[in-house]
Amino acid sequence: MAEITWDPSLIARYNINGPRYTSYPTALALTSPFDHSHLLQALEASNDTLSLYIHLPFCHQLCYYCGCNKIVTRHQSKADSYLDALEQEMQLYKTRLTTRTIGHVHLGGGTPTFLTEAQLSRLMQMLNTHFGIVPSDTHETSIEIDPRSCSLAKLEHLRNLGFNRVSYGIQDFDNDVQIAINRVQDYEMVAALIKRSRELGFASINLDVIYGLPHQNPTTFQESLDKVVALNPDRISLFSYAHLPSRFAAQRKIKDATLPNPELKLQLMQMGIQTFTQAGYQFIGMDHFARPTDELAKAQRAGKLQRNFQGYTTHGSGALLGLGNSSISQVHGVIWQNEKALAEYYGALSENKLPVCKGVLLTHDDEIRANLIAELICHFHLDINAFAQKWQLNFHDYFATSLPRLQNFIADGLVNITDKEIRITDNGRLWVRSICSAFDAYLADGQQSYSKVV
Repeated sequence: MAEITWDPSLIARYNINGPRYTSYPTALALTSPFDHSHLLQALEASNDTLSLYIHLPFCHQLCYYCGCNKIVTRHQSKADSYLDALEQEMQLYKTRLTTRTIGHVHLGGGTPTFLTEAQLSRLMQMLNTHFGIVPSDTHETSIEIDPRSCSLAKLEHLRNLGFNRVSYGIQDFDNDVQIAINRVQDYEMVAALIKRSRELGFASINLDVIYGLPHQNPTTFQESLDKVVALNPDRISLFSYAHLPSRFAAQRKIKDATLPNPELKLQLMQMGIQTFTQAGYQFIGMDHFARPTDELAKAQRAGKLQRNFQGYTTHGSGALLGLGNSSISQVHGVIWQNEKALAEYYGALSENKLPVCKGVLLTHDDEIRANLIAELICHFHLDINAFAQKWQLNFHDYFATSLPRLQNFIADGLVNITDKEIRITDNGRLWVRSICSAFDAYLADGQQSYSKVV
């Protein structure tokens, strides 16, 4: 990738509110009520290997920046009740998955390492009993880790259970930033966990970093970036902090005056991209970096990278089953989401019903636009002739209302279009979400609002 030219003036034009496009249509298009027969038919429609996401919502402590669906509690027994409910949900799906294989498993939250070793063992045993999942290094079994809730002993237990990929939430190593977001964790603790992860043979280590947090400045943020590089993870996620206090009450504890302004926030993102690419990481796109030897990087170079609700993936975009409150599934042209509130999630299962509250059936147009957006956001390139042949359409006629929306991007050198291809330039990669929004029929109708793309 060539050197990116940084132009702060682009912020005013392209730092719009836009989706992350982990799906198209996005989760905001889901409606209620939703007929469960649609998802059951989707599960029975093919023999594709499913990826499994399990949402574990509990946290011991509130992080002020967090917009995830979580429950802050010190009562460990709540996780036992939740596992009871998860097992009921597994039982309800079990009969519908007799012809499906579940391969990759990911635990997210919340804080999955809120669970004790015994509770983690129980969860993995449940997966084996109901879905026949026996973790091995031939399948990805991953977990998100809060370093404050994972001892070296628990890390070893995770490896013994078959987990082979770990993702650590770092955010920032600066003490003032950590205090402001109520997430204090020192570098030495994180370094010890990563060192032990390598000794135990975890195949991949990811570190999450956030820019745009309170009190971040170029000097201290560069120090944090250098520490991340020194830890030598296989992957790095560089997320933009979305300050939405009207939606997330915890964010009201962060004072607006402590946040970087848009120009400084762009500078912090620039520092992250330059630091990681100069350290040898491949810029996958948007917010992900990977060592050239990593599966994500190899999949992108081979033109096989995909995107789903977990972000960039090699596992497929239409074969994800989510379990737990608020989790989202996408299978064979159907997207559905579970109840977010724990009481409603428990209530549905107590009546022996799937805890699904809303969903959407993808139309033919949805599938076409989803494919186009995925190609651009994963590979920054679209072969127009191949795409038109695949979907049996006249490309320029079909997207007659979308293509004119790219004219400003073209004029600013962010997109190149010929009769044969659409290609996002290296500078355009920063604004790929804004570029993809030109093809979003839902945004064109003015139906949805999102956080800023940078």
